[in-house]
Amino acid sequence: MSTVHKIGLIGAGNISAAYLTLAPLFPGTKIVAVADIAPEAAKARADAFGVRAATVDELLKDDEIDTVINLTIPSAHYAVSHAILSAGKHAYSEKPFALSVEDGKKLVAEADARGLKLGSAPDTFLGGGGQTARRLIDEGRIGRIISGTTHVMSRGMEHWHPNPAFFFEPGAGPVLDLGPYYIAQLVNLVGPVKSVAALASIGYAERLVTAEGPMKGRTVPVSTPTTINAVLEFLSGAQITLGASWDVWKHGHVNPIELYGSEGTMLVPDPNFFGGDLQVSAHGGDFATVPTADAPFGKANWHDGRHANYRMLGVADLLDAADTGREPRCSGRVALHALDVMVSILEAAADRRVVTVSTTTERPALLTAEDAARLTAPR
Repeated sequence: MSTVHKIGLIGAGNISAAYLTLAPLFPGTKIVAVADIAPEAAKARADAFGVRAATVDELLKDDEIDTVINLTIPSAHYAVSHAILSAGKHAYSEKPFALSVEDGKKLVAEADARGLKLGSAPDTFLGGGGQTARRLIDEGRIGRIISGTTHVMSRGMEHWHPNPAFFFEPGAGPVLDLGPYYIAQLVNLVGPVKSVAALASIGYAERLVTAEGPMKGRTVPVSTPTTINAVLEFLSGAQITLGASWDVWKHGHVNPIELYGSEGTMLVPDPNFFGGDLQVSAHGGDFATVPTADAPFGKANWHDGRHANYRMLGVADLLDAADTGREPRCSGRVALHALDVMVSILEAAADRRVVTVSTTTERPALLTAEDAARLTAPR
């Protein structure tokens, strides 16, 4: 990727700081402007990182900018991404990709019609943890994947987020908010999903906000399921259970993803993060740790000193795909399929039936050391 792409951000919320902080790791990307529906938020974020603030309209009309990252709230993702594509710019969205499969399909069709690249978070599966797991699976380390388990469980968001109301509205909840990390990782490792069955419930009708901020001490209503248990049937024949809940004070599921193969077992690190060591057992033997810190995008680099954070990797890969004429790894098609799986889980739970997933996708290509070197090479 020899071109340096000029990028704009729409949305100056919490997550925008991570994109702005990490963009310099990828010399082919340069964030030049921030826009937000609240001009003061855009100015504050832009000033903090030495870029310019703009209105959304100004950003979309700026010919210097060829790519826009959509960091708005989930209910605005479709409309903003569609506006980005309509402006003739590549679009990359935070998750979830959209709130309906129909809208997701429209975005993919719009990008294809305009010859633009479309992508969506999460890109965490491109980190050292996810890609090492993918390589070992492709090498046959645990054989054919027969089944597995995934768990994403916590007490919710109201104890740390200053304005958590949207987490408990349709379009969020643990499936659509955190599910993208798990579904994207499973698609990376196992392939596309064929059908789902599920049950769901709302654990608490209201949530008391205890996080510091203007909403502390207030309650927010809950209008979307907060505990979901699903079974995913993959096109490969694998069956994997997914437990997602914001109604759990404490649990003992140490391993977020476990895969059980014909030749062994693999414990996959938390897909919320880019790094984390694997554990592999062959034929019931002891687990052997497979370090991933030396794999591309696996080294701890974040301010807490414990986590690998390479957000912007998906954007860099998308723009490399634009330059080389290939499919991005965090493509709109992968995001659409993940969205379809999650919407199907909620539909299956609401109707108490098995739902056939209407879309499919190819597994994203393995990210090699050569690919990583290209994405981080000086321009």
